[in-house]
Amino acid sequence: MHYEGMIYRPPSEAYSLILQVTVGCAHNQCTFCSMYKDKQFHLKSLQDIEADLQEAQRFYGSRVERIFLADGDALVLSTEKLTEILTLCRSYFPSATRISSYGRAGDILRKTPEELTALRRLGLGMVYLGAESGSETVLKQVHKNVTPQELIQAAGRLRQTRIASSVTLISGLGGQALLKEHALASAALISAMKPDYLGFLTLMLEPGAPMRDDVRCGRMKLLTPEQVIDEMELFLGHVDSEGTVFRSNHASNYVSLRGTLNRDIPDMLEQLQRVRESSGFRAEKMRRL
Repeated sequence: MHYEGMIYRPPSEAYSLILQVTVGCAHNQCTFCSMYKDKQFHLKSLQDIEADLQEAQRFYGSRVERIFLADGDALVLSTEKLTEILTLCRSYFPSATRISSYGRAGDILRKTPEELTALRRLGLGMVYLGAESGSETVLKQVHKNVTPQELIQAAGRLRQTRIASSVTLISGLGGQALLKEHALASAALISAMKPDYLGFLTLMLEPGAPMRDDVRCGRMKLLTPEQVIDEMELFLGHVDSEGTVFRSNHASNYVSLRGTLNRDIPDMLEQLQRVRESSGFRAEKMRRL
């Protein structure tokens, strides 16, 4: 496989074939992110993409069940090019059960319901949507270039076209000053989006993330593990998204939670209380992105 630079994928795509169709991130301005800062965004040619599929077929035969389209926002591609890519994927791996990608809200909304339905019929089964926060203030501070309303509309567009949505939020993204706003606005956002899946990461700032300067200069104070629990309790106490599969068990999290909203909220709140009482947080040295 002819990968350019470091490749990133969602944890749930660990056993998927990673097919790089774009390089980097077309937006690449989020202050908390360092993933694509060393890449100049560009599209890969269809010829290179097919060469990777041919190589994967030689190596795996037909034993590919899932395919993830990397890098940061494959849905920025035109519907025409995505159609060609998905058609190639189905040609080389006809037994693949799902093709997925990251997608920004703007990329989703630029595609009509008819276009998204056509892509779903070609195998696009899930889009990972990085919401990060429901607070408009936080979204502006981190240069996300999206509004809560656009995120809600994008989730609705995916639901309308029967493409599953997996949304990500980041604990601590508003720092101590915006802890309550970030928690409550994120709960309101998810209550409106009602995604199929919801994952929480906890903020970790790797070298290259512009937000590190804010922390270094004191403009932002990171949450303590106890404050992360405060924030999560606020979120869980106000969210209403029946049936959403909830995961907060990423390596970055101080506390590992998993369940289904709204059914398992009481159990998860009890677990948070037990962790608070025992100080049973994941050790800082064990946290990873």
